[in-house]
Amino acid sequence: MLKAIGSGLRKKLSSTLYNLGFFYNVLKETARFFSRSQVGYKVLIMQILFTGYEAMLICTIMAVSIGAAIIVIASNLLPQFGQGQLMYSILIVIITRELGPLLTAFVITARSGTAIATQLATMVVAHEIEAYIAVGLNPISYLVVPRFIGVVVSMMVLTIYFNMFGLLGSFLVVQLVKPIAISEYLGGLFSILSPGDVLSGLLKAFVFGIIVSVVSTAQGFAVNRASTEVPVAGIKAVGQSFIFLLLSDVIITLVQYA
Repeated sequence: MLKAIGSGLRKKLSSTLYNLGFFYNVLKETARFFSRSQVGYKVLIMQILFTGYEAMLICTIMAVSIGAAIIVIASNLLPQFGQGQLMYSILIVIITRELGPLLTAFVITARSGTAIATQLATMVVAHEIEAYIAVGLNPISYLVVPRFIGVVVSMMVLTIYFNMFGLLGSFLVVQLVKPIAISEYLGGLFSILSPGDVLSGLLKAFVFGIIVSVVSTAQGFAVNRASTEVPVAGIKAVGQSFIFLLLSDVIITLVQYA
């Protein structure tokens, strides 16, 4: 019994040390990425297109739907308590500080996190990583860093995009249900919106991008030689990313409001 517990603890410690070392190498190679010419730029561009551009439609639908729902509910309930102006504060806090970065991270995790983990895992199983090393290419620099940068950049841009449609795009939908004068809406919105609200969402998006990219690439490289581990890597990447995203969201929120 004690031997089994000790073995489990050693595996956990080994896994933690591996992940810390992996993260350190990613940061080190990222610092060198733009200072030298390499074919990794093509991987970076493709990653931004897949993670950012191709996820715009679903982010638009989610942002407009959630923003419209918040406006309709708040504009009906809050005036009953003489707090109609709170609608804009609630909308900004929920969209820019919380749901914008978090839901964007969930979308990117489900799409790109799974794709990155399974793609890298397939390359490990197919011995392609050894081929990169054999010709003198660093797998971290060529395969991980472009995906790392691409996911972080896409996460931040998509968060801004989500916020814009959540705050402004939803206004157009609300006109079909409960018309509000655009001057009244924009005046109330921009009187409450502050740079701190925008920066808070961008900070979370930056942290979330790091989490999703590092966890997904680490899980992709963590497989051994069995093809059955490839889908497992994708599942683990999504599960672990969701856990770390929620934990980091709570921590950042507590720090900001402490």
